[in-house]
Amino acid sequence: MAPLLFLLLTTALVRVIGHVSRPGLKPWPVAIRWGLAVMFTVTGISHFAGMRDALIAMVPPWLPSAAALVTVTGILELLGAAGLLVRPTRIWAAIGLGLMLIVMFPANVHLALTAEHPPWDDTLVPRTLMQLIFLAAVSAVLIPEARRLRARGRRNKRTQHRLPSPKARRGPRQLRPDRLDSRVREIQDSAPASSRSSAHSRKVDEDPR
Repeated sequence: MAPLLFLLLTTALVRVIGHVSRPGLKPWPVAIRWGLAVMFTVTGISHFAGMRDALIAMVPPWLPSAAALVTVTGILELLGAAGLLVRPTRIWAAIGLGLMLIVMFPANVHLALTAEHPPWDDTLVPRTLMQLIFLAAVSAVLIPEARRLRARGRRNKRTQHRLPSPKARRGPRQLRPDRLDSRVREIQDSAPASSRSSAHSRKVDEDPR
């Protein structure tokens, strides 16, 4: 129940801050992202202090190295919580945490079915409902991020289509001076003799000498 309380209270607090002084924190996906970050930070720390022995006991017996698994999942939860707050890694952190919730659910089932007198929130139905809430919260962060990345990709494609081609950006082709002189001589040589003689006569007539 404690992780759910951290998620709900942090989300509500961030929403209030968004309404009062920080409009950027007002959208639900932003508030939920902060709630998940706080929740996974707390649960990640509990893998190393406070509840470590209880978490090791939750690991099903058919999985090897229960202590190592608890350590690894704790590190992943802490990394995922930090990744949710950084834009370049936000979507990957949400995907990873969602997969962790699914992979770790058998441990919750094992605890609910094998514990002699578990607390009411550790029984199968409440645990399943909480896991579904956590997955819904991760989806509330993941879906807007996926849409944002898709929209940005479409904008980039439209921008690339609007840009002129490299040939168009270079402008009209210009000949080098030596090639230009050679081209002029080729045109003069290919001109009819009568045209060359008339051009020469006009040049003589225009010469003041």
